Amino acid sequence: MQIDLSGHVAVVSGASRPAGIGAAIARRLAGAGADLLVTSFPPYDQQISRLGGSPHAVDELVDELRQLGVRAASWVADLSQPQAPEAILAAAHRWLGPPSILVNNACHSEAGGLDELDASQLDRHYAVNVRGTVLMCQAFVRQWQRRRGGRIISLTSGQGAGPMVGELAYVVTKAAVDALTVTLAKELAGRGITVNAVDPGATDTGWMSAALCHSIAGETYLRRVGQPDDAARLVCFLASEEAEWITGQILRSRGGG
Repeated sequence: MQIDLSGHVAVVSGASRPAGIGAAIARRLAGAGADLLVTSFPPYDQQISRLGGSPHAVDELVDELRQLGVRAASWVADLSQPQAPEAILAAAHRWLGPPSILVNNACHSEAGGLDELDASQLDRHYAVNVRGTVLMCQAFVRQWQRRRGGRIISLTSGQGAGPMVGELAYVVTKAAVDALTVTLAKELAGRGITVNAVDPGATDTGWMSAALCHSIAGETYLRRVGQPDDAARLVCFLASEEAEWITGQILRSRGGG
């Protein structure tokens, strides 16, 4: 099936690492013809620098997207700041035109179980994973003027599929994305916007050791771990006209695990 997103403008948050899911999604959408605004937040990238990337990674991604024949731009945004979502959508509208696709990929993640958890850690997760995501959806809907074809797609983390021990703040805030997806899909049904979430399962974006990768692969039906492009292909489909009958769903693309 050939997906054609020509004439669409997409916003993809958190696309700053070449091996990350956000960058893979941007490549897939651009390959289908969509123009893109991608966001990054260098201070957070530096905190997780063990996952690779460089200070110029976003610029390099934008150049890569442009080589696919689409218009592309980047925007530095701290989604823990309440004004950031409106600024992102305004920049996309100003540079590329009104967005019809929003991919909420950016997140905040720190390890910490109940013994390590404190209020500030919860607040850091909440500000990006919950408030930032909701306000991105709100900013997207406020600029939406069409009768059909709008897409909101968020990345979730499989909290409903099983426990994630040692990541309590992350788990409870990402679980909110599942709840948001179901309710927002109903609220926006009359405005021509579908709302879905993708749970890619354990995805190798550079954080897995060889031993962990082998262990996770053994638990999936397909005997491998997820790759960023696995999630990207599904997001690209959900962004297309072919997926106009799918809304309010959390799609678990986990290789059967």
